[in-house]
Amino acid sequence: MSRFHQYSRHLAKSDWFNNFILIVILAAGVVVGIQTYGESVAEYYNLLHTLDQIILFIFLIEIIIRMGAEGKKPLRYFNDPWNVFDFIIVAVCYLALLFPAFEGSYVAVLRLARVLRVFRVIRTIPKLQLLVNVLLKSIPSIGYVAILLSVIFYIYATMGVFLFKVNDPIHFENLQLSLLSLFRVVTLEDWTDIMYINIYGCDHPIWGYIGGVGCQTPNPLGGWAALYFVSFVLFGTMIVLNLFIGVIMNSMEEARYDEKREEDYFRHTQENMSAEDELKDLLDKVNDLREDIHNAMYRLSKKE
Repeated sequence: MSRFHQYSRHLAKSDWFNNFILIVILAAGVVVGIQTYGESVAEYYNLLHTLDQIILFIFLIEIIIRMGAEGKKPLRYFNDPWNVFDFIIVAVCYLALLFPAFEGSYVAVLRLARVLRVFRVIRTIPKLQLLVNVLLKSIPSIGYVAILLSVIFYIYATMGVFLFKVNDPIHFENLQLSLLSLFRVVTLEDWTDIMYINIYGCDHPIWGYIGGVGCQTPNPLGGWAALYFVSFVLFGTMIVLNLFIGVIMNSMEEARYDEKREEDYFRHTQENMSAEDELKDLLDKVNDLREDIHNAMYRLSKKE
């Protein structure tokens, strides 16, 4: 085990190092946020640019340390998708730093990379990382719920065009407008306004179009319109969207169960470790301790 590998592994696993990286990530987010004020902070451009370079350099050192912690196989660093994400963000930022033409041509990509650096806070907090992994794991099941929701949207959007096109062309003149209006309804964003327009007619002095603009052929449908919108809210919001929450919660329980099972397995293997494995582990610790003593004696001799 090389000295660099030993120090890198110890450093990468230490709490203070990970907490320091977390602070740097938050600082990067603050710097990017300040830069959005443009001319208002122009006088601090040099300071912000210097801080940005320092943060980027720290991220580079972090990557080197984490690759060094892999020992003779540093490319194992890329086996973790989060590490790949970190590397791409840092690489894009350094491309802009080393090649100014890149920054001028792909300024939007560079700004996106700087903002996405804040996203790295997820990998430094295990609970957040678990939550994101659960969301990613839930995608297949969420896909089926999305298909069901899409079918409901399409059926109701088609019915909406047939029922309300004459009375409410602003919201139901064609299929795409009908889908957009139903998206507004399912998010419960002033959905009752659309419902009342079709219950009382677009020419109603209170619930109709403002000033009657666009209301050519008022055709109120009364209770049928109320049944249409209330049923869609019940199916779309109260039932289907709650299925999304159910799928995510189920995946969360599975993730917690898997994590507990891994901990139990690790504890079981540790308790049933053979004498040979225990001796090997002890020899590794002795070798590490010997190197620490040698380094301490070397530093002590330098002081003398």
